[in-house]
Amino acid sequence: MPDRLKDKIAVVVGGGQTPGETFGNGRATAILFAREGASVVVADLNLASAEETVRMIAAEGGTASAVEMDVTSEADCARLVERTLARHGRIDVLHNNVGIGTRDAGVQHIALEDFERIFRVNLAGPMLVSKHAVEAMRPRRSGAITNISSVASIAGATNMVAYKTSKAALNALTQTLALANARYGIRVNAILPGLINTPMAIEGLSRARGVSREQLIAERDARVPMGAMGSAWDVAVAALFLASDEAGFITGVLLPVDGGQSLRVG
Repeated sequence: MPDRLKDKIAVVVGGGQTPGETFGNGRATAILFAREGASVVVADLNLASAEETVRMIAAEGGTASAVEMDVTSEADCARLVERTLARHGRIDVLHNNVGIGTRDAGVQHIALEDFERIFRVNLAGPMLVSKHAVEAMRPRRSGAITNISSVASIAGATNMVAYKTSKAALNALTQTLALANARYGIRVNAILPGLINTPMAIEGLSRARGVSREQLIAERDARVPMGAMGSAWDVAVAALFLASDEAGFITGVLLPVDGGQSLRVG
């Protein structure tokens, strides 16, 4: 079904990506939203990367603009919403695709400043953008917000205490926002990606571990019940569904996109 977001205004936070051979979740989602008829605001800490996403969208005949912003700054989050309203008059879709795990560790080894930084990005970031977006959505009594969580939020982990707990808290935030805003016609859901072949996962981890891309990909593929990692487009398709009117009676859902990985929990 084409044009599932026809004439919608969609904000994709984290719509750039780190360099690599594949697409990141945010960039793929921004491109797919544009292909389905949305005017997309691509927000990212790295303006050049956001602008690259915009150029890709424009090359396909889509409509997009780039905004530089830091999700840890409430002023930037408010400004993103203000600029979108000034340009488009409304926000129909907010997609929060932010997450970091740099210098994460087990509870006995992580530094407090690293723990707080990961929470600031992974949890406070989506909260702050949603806080200001909801104010714009409520008067129109419609809107869709999707947060990118992680299967790590519901799976056991021993060496990523900040990432896991921040994403678990994001699940709780998603459900709280969903219940608080249901009467305003605003739907809030989360996607829980499993092992996905993205630049942040592959190029980043291969450098950190000092192993080849090929070795890392093979290791990660072997952990997925369906036999291989997913791609950013798998996450983007799920995001498209949740943002579309087809999901008009769905809110508060935590949707794994993981090739069956979460079935092994417990």
